[in-house]
Amino acid sequence: MRSYKVELDPTNKQRTVFLQYAGTARWAYNYGLKRKIEAYNEHIKVPTAYDLQHELTGLKHYTEPWLSDVSKWVPQNALANLDEAYKNFFRNCKSKSKNKGFPRFKSRKKGIGSFTLYNVDTITHGAVLLPRIGRIRLKEKGYIPYEEVVKSVTISERAGHWFIAVLTDGDPREHKHGDENIGIDVGVNKLAMLSDGTEFNNPRAFKKASKNLRILNKSVSRKQKGSNNRKKAVARLARKHYQVACIRRDEINKATTAIIKRASLIGIETLTMVNMVRNRHISISLFDASIAQFHRQIEYKAKWSGVTVVKADRFFPSSKMCSGCGTVKPILKLSERTFKCEHCGLELDRDLNAAINLKNLAVSSTATACCPGGSGQTSSLVKPLVGQEPNSSESVGIGA
Repeated sequence: MRSYKVELDPTNKQRTVFLQYAGTARWAYNYGLKRKIEAYNEHIKVPTAYDLQHELTGLKHYTEPWLSDVSKWVPQNALANLDEAYKNFFRNCKSKSKNKGFPRFKSRKKGIGSFTLYNVDTITHGAVLLPRIGRIRLKEKGYIPYEEVVKSVTISERAGHWFIAVLTDGDPREHKHGDENIGIDVGVNKLAMLSDGTEFNNPRAFKKASKNLRILNKSVSRKQKGSNNRKKAVARLARKHYQVACIRRDEINKATTAIIKRASLIGIETLTMVNMVRNRHISISLFDASIAQFHRQIEYKAKWSGVTVVKADRFFPSSKMCSGCGTVKPILKLSERTFKCEHCGLELDRDLNAAINLKNLAVSSTATACCPGGSGQTSSLVKPLVGQEPNSSESVGIGA
């Protein structure tokens, strides 16, 4: 199954209906969580989603008649999500996980939320027909493959924008790829450097908007809590954060799509972001670059298009190793932007050198059958081809 998310263009009346549906889903979730907690504390059988749905049906005819104004799928799906969250909590307890994740009550102050509908059969080139809501226009036409069988749709809101996520059986469109072998080195100064010298610039969306965000944050803090002016200031701040996220996501999508269209074999690094962001000097820049999201998109788009992805071992010294002779430097500081090999005299950009090493690793691994063959596979080499890179604070293998 595959999901497609696109922004909606609802009317004011439809926005009001969306708020009503999202509020109903939130109320049903909180009602079910309250009932589960009460039953657990009283040492009686905890009601399931099926039991709670029967209770809501009774409330619909007596104390809560407004539940009849929305589709039946809204509270049912909210209770199903609650059941899953409740089971995950006890599963995490048994596995002795640090984050147990007990379900929390949903608050309107923390977001409008979302709701899910089923039996949505009518999706056209530029609109979708939702049960009991009507025809909703899409801002991006032709993106959703309307000839596919629709499993469900989820409506959500962010910063005043409404989105629809359509879950389908598959993708009828053909995704093509190229025939090049490419190594990719991601970093902070450049979003990505390819082994052939192609650069994708880092938009630095958060850094460029940091001054405006600081002003908006101050505006929120100066407003009285609970006032309408504070709500307006919070909405302005949310819109700015949404704009920053859109700029970052757009650049990453364009870069990853362009790479997949050219490649048949890709070599990338295995990054441990938890350790990398401990460096307080570059942590904000790492989050702003969204390196993990870049790698995630490369992997799933490669799987769609049948491109083989080879992931280097986390200790593979892509930045420290000379792409000409294979000599590994013991120390390479972040301030050294040009790689200079003292053995063979090679001198080139640090990120380009790392990208070439990743490309050579991918080609050699497929040639020597170090990774399983077949298109669209992601392979991770357990052992590096050369000596391991020391885990020092002076070297970060992302071309930072």
